[in-house]
Amino acid sequence: QVKLVESGGGLVQAGGSLRLSCAASGFTSGINVMGWYSQAPGKQRELVALLTNGGTTNYGDSVKGRFTISRDNTRKAVYLQMNSLKFEDTAVYYCYAATARNQNWGQGTQVTVSS
Repeated sequence: QVKLVESGGGLVQAGGSLRLSCAASGFTSGINVMGWYSQAPGKQRELVALLTNGGTTNYGDSVKGRFTISRDNTRKAVYLQMNSLKFEDTAVYYCYAATARNQNWGQGTQVTVSS
C-alpha cells in the first residue's frame, strides 16, 4: 500500500499560480506512475497530469501549456505547478500513484479560483 498526502491547495485569483505537493509513503519503490486528477462539484474525476518512472507525461487537454508535473528522484513526492489558473480549474485535486498491484489515492486538496 502507498499512502499519499496532498498539500498546497487554497484560494487564488484567476490568472494566478499555485503549486501542489504530494508526499508518498509506504511501498513507494513499487510506484510506476504518479500524478493528479481533479473533481469539480457534480462532475466526474478527470485526468490532470500523469508522470511515469520513465519520464513520460500525459496532460488533460484543459491544462496543457498551463500546468507542469514533476517528481523528485526518490519517487516519494510529486508536484503540480499550476499557472494561469482559470475559474473552471476550481476542484478538489487528488494525488494518484499506481503500482503493479493497485491504485492509490490521496484525500484531496481544494483549489478554488476566483473570477
